[in-house]
Amino acid sequence: MHFVSLFCAWLMALSAMVTADSSKEPFRCIMYLTGQHNVVPRKEDTRDVSHVILAFMRSEVFNVDETPDEFPLFTTVNEVRSSFPRDTKVMVAIGGWGDTQGFEEGAKSEASRKRWARQVAAMVDATGADGVDIDWEYPGYALSIDTDRRLTDVKTRGNRDDYKLVPNSKREWEIEAFVSLLQHLRAALGPDKLLSAAVPGKEVDLMAFTSDTVPRIMKEVDFLSVMTYDLMNRRDNITRHHSGVADSRDAVQRYIDRGASPKRLNLGFGYYVKWFMTEQCDASNPIGCPTQLLEDPKTGADLGKTGAFSWHDEIPGDVAESFARARDGGSYDDDGSYYYWDPRELRWWSFDTEQSIQRKMDDVVPQVSVGGVFAWGLGEDAPKFEHFKTTTEAVRKIRAADGAKDEL
Repeated sequence: MHFVSLFCAWLMALSAMVTADSSKEPFRCIMYLTGQHNVVPRKEDTRDVSHVILAFMRSEVFNVDETPDEFPLFTTVNEVRSSFPRDTKVMVAIGGWGDTQGFEEGAKSEASRKRWARQVAAMVDATGADGVDIDWEYPGYALSIDTDRRLTDVKTRGNRDDYKLVPNSKREWEIEAFVSLLQHLRAALGPDKLLSAAVPGKEVDLMAFTSDTVPRIMKEVDFLSVMTYDLMNRRDNITRHHSGVADSRDAVQRYIDRGASPKRLNLGFGYYVKWFMTEQCDASNPIGCPTQLLEDPKTGADLGKTGAFSWHDEIPGDVAESFARARDGGSYDDDGSYYYWDPRELRWWSFDTEQSIQRKMDDVVPQVSVGGVFAWGLGEDAPKFEHFKTTTEAVRKIRAADGAKDEL
């Protein structure tokens, strides 16, 4: 019995050592690099970037029996590697907003999932990537929130760009299929390649991420990147922050509550600006103000009453004056979220500033104990890269503090 007790104690100590070692992974700093804004800062400024994810490759590319001779991407993995430190991981993102049909085709059966996963693994080998990031936005049927804050299936709400045209009942099968697709993908990639997923931050979109599925998803992926931006979109009918500080914390917490390990979650930043047209608001408290009709009631199509642009884009002329007022005259909530309501044009502005990013790094990161941060996207912050620099400086401090703790 004494020997058994010693053996059990040894196993527990070994398990603790493994857990401790896994928790010592450096704090992640992940940047999406997009084809629309394929711009990278000076190499000396990228030294804190742990992962670069190239976005996007289309999901339908992998629904073939014969492996393609080429896999279409806006750049090459080797070209990107030259702009970052040698130990920076370079991954390929598959999917993105509106790219759902390829996922549906690939996930529909056991055979199709195996084929899709096999071809993704072939792509990773062919490109020399370190792994793949899955951006299916979003699998499953639609959810809404009633007055008691309970999640309920609502037939008139949806989570994808075609939600007005496809009934929710035709999406429910995707929930289990998504988990199975990740399982096949992990098997095809093997243990040495990275597998991650970008997952929704907006609560109504979490239909495939439940207390049943999240633990099973976490068994397959290295990490999940919670898209704590676009938390307001054209489906909303009142103003809110699109990347608020408290909202970001709550979004990450929902995954933790469903069984995700905090250290394998990443908090997201949006390096871009969003605006929405509103009705008349209370200028002293415009949050929660009714918006104008933002989407077609029958098709869900954009009615041109909302928009977005990155810091790298030319400011659209029709909103330039309003945006200047938003930059100069905006306000911060008590939680540190930035906003501006323009009474001249009835336009609501919401975006991350350097100060709000710093607030998230100082408050949200330790509150929910995430293992990293990420941004959409690196080139979107060109040419000054001010938001990126705020992010990496904060990452450096976190890593230094973590290193100091390890030495104690």
